[in-house]
Amino acid sequence: MEIINAFVISLQAVWADSGFSAFTMGNAIMIFVGLVLLYLAIAKEYEPLLLGPIAFGCILANFPRTGFLEDQGLMLAIHYGIANEIFPPLIFLGIGAMTDFGPLIARPSTLLLGAAAQIGVFVSLIGAMMLGFTEKEAGAIGIIGGADGPTAIYLSIQMAPHLLGAIAVAAYSYMSLVPLIQPPVMKLLTTQKEREVVMEQMRTVTKFERICFPIVAAILISLLLPPIASLLGMLMLGNLFRESGVMDRLSDTAQNSLCNIVTIFLATGTGMTMSAESFLVPQTLLIIFLGLIAFIFGTAGGVLFGKIMCRASGWKVNPLIGSAGVSAVPMAARVSQVVGMKAKPGNYLLMHAMGPNVAGVIGTAVAAGTMLAMMK
Repeated sequence: MEIINAFVISLQAVWADSGFSAFTMGNAIMIFVGLVLLYLAIAKEYEPLLLGPIAFGCILANFPRTGFLEDQGLMLAIHYGIANEIFPPLIFLGIGAMTDFGPLIARPSTLLLGAAAQIGVFVSLIGAMMLGFTEKEAGAIGIIGGADGPTAIYLSIQMAPHLLGAIAVAAYSYMSLVPLIQPPVMKLLTTQKEREVVMEQMRTVTKFERICFPIVAAILISLLLPPIASLLGMLMLGNLFRESGVMDRLSDTAQNSLCNIVTIFLATGTGMTMSAESFLVPQTLLIIFLGLIAFIFGTAGGVLFGKIMCRASGWKVNPLIGSAGVSAVPMAARVSQVVGMKAKPGNYLLMHAMGPNVAGVIGTAVAAGTMLAMMK
């Protein structure tokens, strides 16, 4: 009998210490959300390299009593890398090494299209404040409109860390849905004649210009907006690796091995902020809605300014490239190309759209720096 009692007591102890005894309906819902995100990442290929780790991190975050964020170990180290702004700048190092700023250098006026597309950030910011979010929360939500996941995470960490999970999921979800969201807005705001505009071939950019650009940009932007010096500095450093011609090993490491490793840590750690307690709140739905509004207005802002440039240049600029002013590189540029080709077969807009596209990366970071300077 004593053996049976001891066995029962042991089972009770195991149950009491297990995750099952503390498992809630909220945990079950969030695990289901993680499984849905995994399905979208794997079966539908919606940003799989980012949404996959985020989804699995979401599942891990909802296992009770794991002690991930209390006990020393890998998970706490990953959380430290996110909370202390280590991973987003490293991601920007890889992005810089992969980015060709040539189209922007060849046609500097497209920088204005990247700036115009940031209107969605500030429209969403105002909308969030009207819905009762604080200034800092509204700023973090608004940056979703830039369609730049690392920047959204970077700003959220500093201004609204409790909203990080919802903001990251919204940002990366809308980045993956660029081909679905943008075309209706682009067609609504342009005429057939505007979509058929054929742009002249860009001039050749010299190697000297390519090397000078990241150096000058890093100096000017860092002096103007010190809060984003680490983000823009690493972006330009990565681009210098690429363009110098003498740092190929560093460029290859930054855009491949390092970027892939940091992506795993950043995305998994972001998913692990999606616990039931922080995610299953009414604010989450508002954030997802405001993110969509920001993205639509960002696309519209770029296209409308593209229409102005079209008229000002004597019909030499196709307004469709303005939609690429959001930071989803290179998906937004490809959407401009696809819509342009449907309007006029053979109208090659991809390289022209890459100018505002890479300008959008800089523009979103500048918008984030502006909000940090004003609100932090």
